[in-house]
Amino acid sequence: MELDDLKLAWQSLDRQLETQNALNLQLLRERKLDQARGSLRPLYWGQLLQIPFGLAFVALASLLWMSAPQHPSSIVAGIVIHVYGVITLICAGVVLGQIGRIDYAAPVVEIQKQLARLRRLYVRTGMFAGLPWWFLWVPLLMTLAGLGDVDLLARVPGLVWGGLAGGAAGLLATAWFHRWSRHPSRPRLARAMDDAITGDSLRRAQAALDEVLRFERE
Repeated sequence: MELDDLKLAWQSLDRQLETQNALNLQLLRERKLDQARGSLRPLYWGQLLQIPFGLAFVALASLLWMSAPQHPSSIVAGIVIHVYGVITLICAGVVLGQIGRIDYAAPVVEIQKQLARLRRLYVRTGMFAGLPWWFLWVPLLMTLAGLGDVDLLARVPGLVWGGLAGGAAGLLATAWFHRWSRHPSRPRLARAMDDAITGDSLRRAQAALDEVLRFERE
């Protein structure tokens, strides 16, 4: 075989290998992006379920307003419940909106940035929706009592003030543990905490994108 023929053969083989690698990368990208999209479905449905949860609090507060409460403590409790319901709805809407804005046709690095924004929103909205429960059960009981024209603060002040004090202690303990778990001497605990906060859906989606990025860089 002539040297020129050998060069042409190698060039042809190189082009075939490049084409094959490009096809393999495209197939891997499509499969992993589908996997990432599917991994976010539980998170999507979870946020959808949060909507009727928030609406239930708004409806409960609305029932209190329709009963024309006379006790100031019941009115304050109803406002807290109403605001919490609205915040819960906003949090669900924000996360759902970010899920819908993810552009799976974008470069993988850009999708990872969008996923990171989703994670930050999810963690922050989760704190807004979850941490108030250290206190929220108290105004919830007060609102339910107010529907029956009962001033829970006047009837059992120890329950109300004790519940609020316990909530404050629980919130402070949560903040302390969060700070303690982030100490550099506890990297495994910090990772475990991050994984617990992030949730399986986002971790699986991120893992799928990481695999595509590694293949692209090889």
